[in-house]
Amino acid sequence: ETPAAEDDHTPAKATTALEEEDTPWLTRLHEVLVTFWPLGFVAFGGPQAHVAILRDHLVVQRDWMDEEAFTELFAIGQGLPGPTSTQLVVSTALARAGPVGGLLAFFLWNLPGLIVLTTCGVLIKEFINPDDPPFYLIGLPPAAISLVFKAFYGFGLKLDQLGIALATFSCIIAILLNGDDNIEPTATQYVFPIMLLCGGLVTYFDSKRENPWGTYKTPKGWDKEDDKTFKRIGISVPVGIFIWIVWAVVLVASIVLVDVGDVDNEYLQLFEKMYRIGSIIFGGGQVVLPLLEAEVVPHWLSEDQFYQGLVPGPLFNFSSYIGAVFKGIPGALVAYVGLFGPGVILIFGMVPFWAKLRHVAWFKAALNGVNATAIGLVGAACVILWESAINTTADAMVFVFAGSLACFFKIQAPIAIFAGGVLGAILFKDAASLGQVEYCEQAGYEKILDAARMLVWFA
Repeated sequence: ETPAAEDDHTPAKATTALEEEDTPWLTRLHEVLVTFWPLGFVAFGGPQAHVAILRDHLVVQRDWMDEEAFTELFAIGQGLPGPTSTQLVVSTALARAGPVGGLLAFFLWNLPGLIVLTTCGVLIKEFINPDDPPFYLIGLPPAAISLVFKAFYGFGLKLDQLGIALATFSCIIAILLNGDDNIEPTATQYVFPIMLLCGGLVTYFDSKRENPWGTYKTPKGWDKEDDKTFKRIGISVPVGIFIWIVWAVVLVASIVLVDVGDVDNEYLQLFEKMYRIGSIIFGGGQVVLPLLEAEVVPHWLSEDQFYQGLVPGPLFNFSSYIGAVFKGIPGALVAYVGLFGPGVILIFGMVPFWAKLRHVAWFKAALNGVNATAIGLVGAACVILWESAINTTADAMVFVFAGSLACFFKIQAPIAIFAGGVLGAILFKDAASLGQVEYCEQAGYEKILDAARMLVWFA
């Protein structure tokens, strides 16, 4: 039988999946370099916006992996302590080009924010005032937020009815945690992992039912003999276990030296605080700032110094600013490694388990629920980030413009965000001064209420 005849009876696979079998490692490493070097410059909007940028770049534009694998890695990052978006960067690059690719992507993603915040900390100068950002940054947050909406829509299309129910529940809880003054912001670091665990348990037990509510498919591209992704990662399961042991040993040793041994070394004290916080942070950057503030204000920084700066990149980069104010450039590097270290170490140790287990039926069923719950958190981010980023009519115009470029014209995320930034600069109050009315001012609400009363009267 000829190969052509075999092809007639073989299900078609994506061309990229076949080509990747023989793609040299150096080629894949170069792809990581080319892909991630510009992204740190446009990573505005917090971790959920970062996830949207990464999805658009890695799944939609470059087809590095399917939506399913990307969502699984996102959910794993949500369930581990540390910076969620950075862990997603590391895990996707790790699955593409191994440990070197993961480390390269990590430094490229964080480098812009690290440099800017370290500089600000060393010079003790407010380069960027959060209450009055410069014109060249004014359009970037609403442009980045538009990609979160795009990502949520794309994720939601993949869910079955049970998944939609889980996503709706987690979305409502996340909005509640953000909008209730009686709930501490740090509660998310406990609630989020518990919700992810519960979501996984729901779909696991549902998959055991004779007539399950959910849909449970064989994972795309996986069978007993196919371990291409695992080979690319280049980390065995025993090594993954060893990596987790290293994380625990460093955590215990640093705490013992500082709190029990009472070692009088400011660099060690700085590292211990950052490493300990990085090891207990669940929920990403939106949680890390209040914890950092509680640890370092007013001991090392004043409250005014703490809130200086608004720069692109993960909020965990703020550690470099704190370290620079406290102990200069060496302090910035120590704080940076301390806060990022736990999350990066843990994701390196976790990805081999994911690669081995994601084709196992029970694990895959549980991942369905974890994924759906994580998608609900992205939906909550749409609500929360809209409120914080869309302040004027001009912001809403930038949001629509950048979202249209990304959704309908298939423009890559960095270009769409940059274009939104340009439009925001043109509309800025010191330039064309267009659309500078507050988008949700009280008068607007009163007009809506008047219109509602008229409708009721006519009815």
